[in-house]
Amino acid sequence: MVDVAVIGAGQTKFGNHALGLKGMWAESTENAFASIDGDFDPSMVDEAFIGSIAFGGGQIGNTAALLTEHTGMDNIPVRRVENACASSGFAFRDAWMAIKSGQADIVVAGGIEKMNDLTPERKRFWLGVSGDTEWERLAGLTFPGTYALMARRHFHEYGSVHDDLVNISVKNHMHGLDNEFAHIRKDVSFEKAQSGFMVADPLTLYDCCPTSDGASTVILAADHVAKKLTDDPVWVLGSGAGSDHLALHDRPSITQLIATQRAATSAYDQAGITANDIDLAEVHDCFTIAELMATEDLGFANRGEGGIFAREGRGRRNEGQVTINPSGGLKSKGHPLGATGTGQIVEVFKQLRGEVEASRQVRDANTALTHNVGGSGATCSVHVFGRDLK
Repeated sequence: MVDVAVIGAGQTKFGNHALGLKGMWAESTENAFASIDGDFDPSMVDEAFIGSIAFGGGQIGNTAALLTEHTGMDNIPVRRVENACASSGFAFRDAWMAIKSGQADIVVAGGIEKMNDLTPERKRFWLGVSGDTEWERLAGLTFPGTYALMARRHFHEYGSVHDDLVNISVKNHMHGLDNEFAHIRKDVSFEKAQSGFMVADPLTLYDCCPTSDGASTVILAADHVAKKLTDDPVWVLGSGAGSDHLALHDRPSITQLIATQRAATSAYDQAGITANDIDLAEVHDCFTIAELMATEDLGFANRGEGGIFAREGRGRRNEGQVTINPSGGLKSKGHPLGATGTGQIVEVFKQLRGEVEASRQVRDANTALTHNVGGSGATCSVHVFGRDLK
């Protein structure tokens, strides 16, 4: 099987957009095309996969066909991928598999979501559709409430505390401050994050990511094509995916995500590395407790020590062995559901090529990871990237 590289990547700013779906997709895709070094034309694309939940019910049918026709990719096979918040992470995996299998040479993977044209009540409804409808949503459990249960249980089992989550919030706001694509660009003090108003005990406003509009696009190519189009490819060293029970009450533990562990194990094995070899990771911090658990599930911290990892600042840029969420993560960069997974890949592509703002560049970045979770953890994709083929 062929090796696969990312040869281009781009996105919109995440936040509140006047543009609709077509406008946002055109902007992110044009940015991705422009990032390719060589002589590239959209007609060279063989296939496209676009992740989206179709938040608000807008353009649920044939979303991918609508978007690709506006960006010069006419008459190619296209498909919308829906896997909750992990939609574009799985779209990227589908694109990788299409090339890996030899069925395509150049494939587009992307994601998009328009979230801020709805009322708060409608937003809360759509944010809950990725959980178990019968046993969780109809019983009144909200999306923040789901992660609040995880946080309380982690506190009980391992002695972690809310201040550990505060450290994660402060770190991610610090990382996102200089990111031109971030939704929330402001420095947040420990005291301010500590005293935010309660959303779902123990999670406060500063433990929750914003609702964002945005789009992201990534261009993948087979090795023999990639080398013709760029002198600086970012190689996909491993792609893993996993799933688990949708409802929390069916899981043996709610302080770990089995889907993440399975996806990470597969990605690490393919890449021939361990967590110790990762220089930077974009992890799915829809809530701060999600990042705490991810550091354990991905192997950056021992089981039950995610709170200590955060407390000691081991995920801060250039201060520990691995930098966690140099983009600011979902907490600062934003979370336009379907666009988040490939948005993470845009970040690591630029980090590994040294193309982000100098103030937030991770030093000596050679190997990176992205971690994209669907809903409360029923689905997950993990990808490993490198400057060099192993």
